[in-house]
Amino acid sequence: MKKTVLVTGASAGIGKATAIYLAQHGYNVYGAARRIEKMQDLNQYGIKPVSLDVTSEESLVACVAHISKEAGGIEILVNNAGSGYYGALEDMPISDAKYQLEVNVFGVARLIQLVLPTMRKNNFGKIVNISSVGGKVTLPLGGWYHASKFAIEGLSDALRKEVKSFGIDVIVIEPGGTKSEMTGLGSKYMMKVSGNTAYGSLAKGVSQMYAKIAKDAAEPIVIARLIQEAIEAKNPKTRYAGAAGAKLMLFLRKILSDKQFDKMVMSQMK
Repeated sequence: MKKTVLVTGASAGIGKATAIYLAQHGYNVYGAARRIEKMQDLNQYGIKPVSLDVTSEESLVACVAHISKEAGGIEILVNNAGSGYYGALEDMPISDAKYQLEVNVFGVARLIQLVLPTMRKNNFGKIVNISSVGGKVTLPLGGWYHASKFAIEGLSDALRKEVKSFGIDVIVIEPGGTKSEMTGLGSKYMMKVSGNTAYGSLAKGVSQMYAKIAKDAAEPIVIARLIQEAIEAKNPKTRYAGAAGAKLMLFLRKILSDKQFDKMVMSQMK
């Protein structure tokens, strides 16, 4: 029997690459996103596109109910949908910050709540939460993005302990620089909110650093392979890091003090 997987944020980047890769490796894949028109090409891989807005309770409930009715339940959940807006804390409207947390944290948590009853009943489940290297290390002007990814790390650690006895694995994926439209959109937003404020020169520095990251960014397939490795491992690791710069940044964060790490990051902004 093919295992049923739900991949959120499947209209582009890591989500789309993961949906295709898992479908090609024998999984029954549902790809979910708001922009259903951007997922029509997934049909050719046998992937079933589903409309999903992770900020809408109605949409979340309908998505899980639809898959449960068709496939009997979701065995593997890949929480990939995300928002990556940057901007100085002082400049960024709280309404935008709340939206980012709604997408990156509360949407993830609600979807987990909805799939857990079936996973518990079956004594099997894999919950894969896409965090980021930015869930462990920070750049200036990324306060709310980092807050959301740090939250995913903590949420996943607590959840892992809660559901282990039910045969459910919770896995965190920490991508480094990966090709996606999110980087460009986040940078554009940052320049809009902070480009002409007291943080303008810092915003330009961060933007230049992002351009460098984008140039060396890995293809999303790198993360798709990592996800496959994680869900097929008999005893999966709690965290998998991959793509450009991921392991190096996490290693440096581990060995440097806070102030040393800050100094190193800020030296890249010049």
